[in-house]
Amino acid sequence: MLTRGEGARELWAEGIELFNAGRFFECHEVWEEVWKRAADAEKLFYQGMIQAAVAILHAERANPRGARSTWAKARAKLDLFPAERMGIALGAMRDAVDEFIASARAGDPLPPRPKIRRR
Repeated sequence: MLTRGEGARELWAEGIELFNAGRFFECHEVWEEVWKRAADAEKLFYQGMIQAAVAILHAERANPRGARSTWAKARAKLDLFPAERMGIALGAMRDAVDEFIASARAGDPLPPRPKIRRR
């Protein structure tokens, strides 16, 4: 087991790669390890990112209600942070997930999966 802080940067980067590959369940699992060791605002940020991945997974599994409610929880947390955070374009990611979840909710074809751009 990693100690608090040890390997967090590597796990964060691994989670981004998994997210961008559309492997949202695995991404959530990796980020959960970082979240467990985080504190305060950092903990909220990771929780929001985990919930964003889960919301997309719900949308892809034709569960628009789960996607919407999980994204609402994630968005409330992620809105506390600036458009650039932890080396990513968080604002652009929020917008992309908004569009993705809105399409799922409307029953429209899903747009391309949201990606996380690194800064």
